[in-house]
Amino acid sequence: MFGNMTVLGTGLLGASLMQAAKARGLCQRALAWSRRPETRQKCEQQSWCDGVYPTAAESVADADLVVLAVPVVNIVPLIKEISPSLKDGALVTDVGSTKSLICRHGTAAMPPQATFVGSHPMAGSEKTGLDFAREDLFEKRACFVTPLTDTPEPAVEQIVHFWRELGMEVATASPEAHDEIVAHISHLPHILASVLCDTLGTKNPDWRNYAGGGLRDTTRIAAGDPQLWKAIILENREEILRAMQGFEEHWQAMRAAIANNDPFAIANLLEKGKTYRDAVRND
Repeated sequence: MFGNMTVLGTGLLGASLMQAAKARGLCQRALAWSRRPETRQKCEQQSWCDGVYPTAAESVADADLVVLAVPVVNIVPLIKEISPSLKDGALVTDVGSTKSLICRHGTAAMPPQATFVGSHPMAGSEKTGLDFAREDLFEKRACFVTPLTDTPEPAVEQIVHFWRELGMEVATASPEAHDEIVAHISHLPHILASVLCDTLGTKNPDWRNYAGGGLRDTTRIAAGDPQLWKAIILENREEILRAMQGFEEHWQAMRAAIANNDPFAIANLLEKGKTYRDAVRND
């Protein structure tokens, strides 16, 4: 699909993307830039990396596709940094977990000869860094593509096709609709897991030794990078607050059912929870 693909940020997502794109023949050359010299040095030693650059601007000069795989707070500033160096016809996308601000400010920062189309592959892990990258990270996972109303359709189609060729199931949505959805299905669950762990942290430390799979499954995502998640939460704070309000209403309903010793209300809430969980995709 592309001659040169440049990935800015070679952590878990960025490095996995380079591996997957090269393995599936989606680019002839996979090029990289990372802010940290030690990460750039690691990339140079990988068979799936065809070139590493000391600056982001240099790395995109010949790129047909640029993918920003950096924390959400760094995406727009990095777009502004590379904008003067983009070639004619370059496509730029990202992997950020929030989209409204990124898509609008990112598009505004594009030069006339290049196009930005927002993306959010719903892939990842509580692990971070190049050492945990893997070629199959994107297979059978969902991906959002979030164009603005005036984004050129051919550019949108190319980005959609790119993610599909990586094995993803792609849905298009407005940036605002995306942020509402992920506030409920991604950001709220992470906050709940983290707050639960914070609560348990006030209890006897020995209790954790008695935990079974339920606690591990429920809290796995709380092991994610706190600084990365802090930025995501602040970027999508309004939608997250609305999601938290909806959750609090259901939490209070369960609390009231328990306080009133109401077996029917308790069973009803548990049944509705089971029905939803049983329908969640499990790849």
